[in-house]
Amino acid sequence: MYQIIIPKTQQQLTSYYHFRWQQLKQPLGAPLGSERDEYDNLAEHRMICSSEGKVLAVGRLHHVSQDEAQIRHIAVADYCRGKGLGSILMTTLEQAARKQNAKRVITFSRLDTVPFFERCGYHVLDNPVIEHMSDQRLNRRQMCKKLSEYDVILRQPLWCKELQETWKNQIPISAAMGIKIHQYTGAQLEVRAALNANLNLHNTMFAGSIYCLATLTGWGMVHMQMREQVLKGDIVLAKGDISYRKPITNLPRATVHINDVTGDVAVLAKKRKAKLEVMVRLFDEHEECGQFNGLFVVLPLSDTNA
Repeated sequence: MYQIIIPKTQQQLTSYYHFRWQQLKQPLGAPLGSERDEYDNLAEHRMICSSEGKVLAVGRLHHVSQDEAQIRHIAVADYCRGKGLGSILMTTLEQAARKQNAKRVITFSRLDTVPFFERCGYHVLDNPVIEHMSDQRLNRRQMCKKLSEYDVILRQPLWCKELQETWKNQIPISAAMGIKIHQYTGAQLEVRAALNANLNLHNTMFAGSIYCLATLTGWGMVHMQMREQVLKGDIVLAKGDISYRKPITNLPRATVHINDVTGDVAVLAKKRKAKLEVMVRLFDEHEECGQFNGLFVVLPLSDTNA
């Protein structure tokens, strides 16, 4: 399980900067302390830690002007690469930029990291390569991403559209229930349903509809994690338990955060089945009203189906 935190305590900051040095500067032979610069005191910092507090990824955002912010020092532990942590970190920093009304985010990306930033929605600007005098490994390209209102709602609109179509085609009743993806940020998925289409004789949401909403939300988050890691598989709900605190009488909402997912889909790359425990929170508009705990099994596709 992961935690996304803002390093504030001295211990957290020490771990944050040391990790940044280990991942970005030490491989180049740069001394301890070279990982810091004059913008750090004015910047926003984020790091992803394991449940044991071990640093897995870090990144920084600072504002260049009223409309523009810059993301720098993105680093992910070697053994965590390919698991979507870099993407989650980018989304978290972009959210911080939006809160400060930034219209766009720029990066100066090393040539070997350009494909990663392109997957995050960044485009290479029509500028020459920025060459480093002494080390070609540090040559960079300037990249930019415009922050639109639509982008706030859906991090990966094409993925979300694909998932919505999958539900519609494979589970037709989901469309009749008005179950729709409301938001995907990389770290969290929110799905909503139409209350009027799911009322029981007490004018509250039918329990079976709540279970379906929760199941699809958990299933959807597993699907998105597979997309983040460019993996495929068949997702099956092996076990599901749900508890209710109160009836739903307003807007039915279900959310699942990456911190509430235990397990890893990366084993699919080795043709092994993945098991993920997913906790989905249920809301009656703004009031939390229940919880769903599901065990999802992802079966690797055979070579003929891949």
